[in-house]
Amino acid sequence: GAPFLKNADVILLADCVPVAYPALHRDFLKDHAVLMACPKLDDFEAHLAKLTSIIKQSDLKSLTVVHMEVPCCSGLTYMARKAITNSGRNVSLKEITIGIRGQIISQDKIAI
Repeated sequence: GAPFLKNADVILLADCVPVAYPALHRDFLKDHAVLMACPKLDDFEAHLAKLTSIIKQSDLKSLTVVHMEVPCCSGLTYMARKAITNSGRNVSLKEITIGIRGQIISQDKIAI
């Protein structure tokens, strides 16, 4: 029920991305609400439940996952897809992958 999430464009950000991608604020964060997680070290089920609740209650405009290219980080995209499905809402989903050298590797719209 946080006001900054109502009708927001949301970035779900892997917590290591800001260290690897110094232009994060300039390139991605303007006019977006930010949620941050680590799919490897955090409690996946707790984050999934919270994200599902946010999607249900906040009528998000869009959700963009920004994660590193390492295998564990793609778990954030899985979490986002599952949360959207579990919420029953129609939210557009985009995935941006950042390389370990700080470059954008890919930007894709994801079908749910």
